[in-house]
Amino acid sequence: MRGLRCLQATCRRGVTSTPARQFGVGSSEPWYGSPRPARGVGSSGSDDSSSSSQPHLSPPLFASGLTPLERVGVAIHSATTALADPTRADAVAALGEVTGHVALQSIHRRMHSDPTGKRILQDRPLVDNASIDIEHLSQTLPLNTFGHQYASFMMGHGFDPDGRAAIKFIADPELAYIMLRYRQCHDFWHTLTGLPPTVLGELALKWLEVIQTGLPVAALSATVGSLRLSAEERRILNEVYLPWAVRVGRNSEYLLNVYYEEEFESDIEELRARLRIEKVPSFD
Repeated sequence: MRGLRCLQATCRRGVTSTPARQFGVGSSEPWYGSPRPARGVGSSGSDDSSSSSQPHLSPPLFASGLTPLERVGVAIHSATTALADPTRADAVAALGEVTGHVALQSIHRRMHSDPTGKRILQDRPLVDNASIDIEHLSQTLPLNTFGHQYASFMMGHGFDPDGRAAIKFIADPELAYIMLRYRQCHDFWHTLTGLPPTVLGELALKWLEVIQTGLPVAALSATVGSLRLSAEERRILNEVYLPWAVRVGRNSEYLLNVYYEEEFESDIEELRARLRIEKVPSFD
């Protein structure tokens, strides 16, 4: 079917495009995703000139949307590919898009009913090098600001803001942007929560995302990812990170209704208090 054939071609082209993040000795990038390297000047993007202002929101592969059968085919292929090869973040991205329609509609309602969320949907800010100067944030903002801490997190781990995969399988432009915004807020959430980009840190963040968004791909990532843990890592996840994620996910503000780009100059502790985000506990 067309969706499956196109996904296979897309995955083959993208298999080496994503660098590994830090996930411990002997481990590779988890299949729930990580930033891609920044695209250099002259690198290829969407062929549609109408999408030049929103490069991550290029026209979907199928403007009319996938048929139910095609959606099932893409979901099965993406899931089996991701399980077989944990480095295939492209397969996870496709899985999230074809399984997230109901959750994305719910997110859209919550954002549209909130003044800041509605403004985000109208403005459609992007997290990329064109809009965020990491070095400028690091050099000009005080150490205690959210912007400086975000820049330190990104630079310290070698990550790039121009990093998340473009949307391919969501025809509705509003829902496509919400999925993109969800992906692009990932490192903002690392910064606010204090979670490291380790296997345990990523799993804890996925559990928080499950509670906040209800996206199936976040639940699948959190569940399947934990199967790869050692006994000690699983103990830490169950005793430290999971209770924290549930508590923060339920008690904090709705995190997709936060205009993070406007908070760069905010004191990070004040911002955490305002959003009711409890920093992840430390442990030996």
